[in-house]
Amino acid sequence: MPQGRRAASPDTLHIVTESHYFDGDPSVKSNVRQVPLHLSDLSVELDVDRGVFSSTKVDEGTQVLLVEAARPRAAKAILDVGCGYGPIACAVAKRAPSAKVWAVDVNSRARDLCASNAKRLGLDISVHAPEDMPADQRFDLIVSNPPIRIGKKNLHPLLELWLDRLTPDGHAELVVHKHLGSDS
Repeated sequence: MPQGRRAASPDTLHIVTESHYFDGDPSVKSNVRQVPLHLSDLSVELDVDRGVFSSTKVDEGTQVLLVEAARPRAAKAILDVGCGYGPIACAVAKRAPSAKVWAVDVNSRARDLCASNAKRLGLDISVHAPEDMPADQRFDLIVSNPPIRIGKKNLHPLLELWLDRLTPDGHAELVVHKHLGSDS
């Protein structure tokens, strides 16, 4: 294995490189700032930091997902896989205040940001590392901009792990940029 990489279980997103957003504990120096999230039904500032996914602005794919989908309707249990600092989790929690929203990410800095953004916005979001999620928890809706850069070999088992936790009537809404492999 190349130096600087650690082997890990793909079902928990632990494929890491030096100071990348899928690093469990980013080594890059912290520099918290805010980015705007503007949607037709929500306009907030979210804290972001170096060492997490899309730390300079809300990712274009996430923005598209939140504009075109991520309407929880009757979902009672919702999961955001690879939550980052929480734009998806916060938006669905705001849109479905009676639902239980779960957010999962391997990156400890991202989890801390997601939890603090949720608290500051008065949203009830349960943020966890993948291995700390209750094994029996099922979801009516999974909404995600999944970590495509971990590669197909790791992404497919990761998605299967979480998609297998959908309720019988549950569904998933994912966004994948075409040049990053949405066709496959």
